[in-house]
Amino acid sequence: MKRFSIVALTLVTVLSSVRANLGDASDRIDDLYGNLVQRRLRDDGTVSVLYHKGQYLCLVIFASDRSISESYSHMKGTDLSEKEIAKFLKLNAAGGTWIPANTSKERRFKRSDNRAEATYGIASGRRALTVRELGGKDPQGDL
Repeated sequence: MKRFSIVALTLVTVLSSVRANLGDASDRIDDLYGNLVQRRLRDDGTVSVLYHKGQYLCLVIFASDRSISESYSHMKGTDLSEKEIAKFLKLNAAGGTWIPANTSKERRFKRSDNRAEATYGIASGRRALTVRELGGKDPQGDL
């Protein structure tokens, strides 16, 4: 039983370190996304960091060293596929589920715990999925 507990704990630790999520600290996100393209202090005191990871650009907004908004887009500016959108939403589900709340202008999703929302639309001239915490500073910004 003790051996099973150690193996299970090790597996959970390894799997949780593989991905970064909304609310994670900047060190963890830096480790995962790696290739930093641009870092900028914004007027509201938050910090925007643009990463290049594989075929994606990831724009992360940090407040008090925590991710409050993450935008995912293709490096070439092409649309994300349904599978890619589902993958990024799942990474940021935090145990909840995403519920579509579309409008005529863009695709929207609300997380079942009402602590986050996501939109898929034009952000800084490119199609991007933006996931953000609700109830804080407005993290809208440009790439």
